[in-house]
Amino acid sequence: MPKVEINPEIADEVPWSDHVTDYDERHFIVYVRLLDASAGGASDDEMCRIVLGIDPLKEPERARQALESHLQRARWMTEHGYRDLLSR
Repeated sequence: MPKVEINPEIADEVPWSDHVTDYDERHFIVYVRLLDASAGGASDDEMCRIVLGIDPLKEPERARQALESHLQRARWMTEHGYRDLLSR
């Protein structure tokens, strides 16, 4: 099992699978931080800058794509992916 990383490199788009991936395991903290920030009313720009480390003013398309992809995967983890983790 890969080690969870505090500040892992952020892909423009999360590699998708019907199962938890190495990327998911390394980015678990990122997913939790995004879910928490979103629930707390953080703006997209704040989440991009603070959680993903992407400047939305310098890279607006990359920031938008990365945020959308990572939030979608984070939500998937809470609805489906956790089952993979529990079955291990």
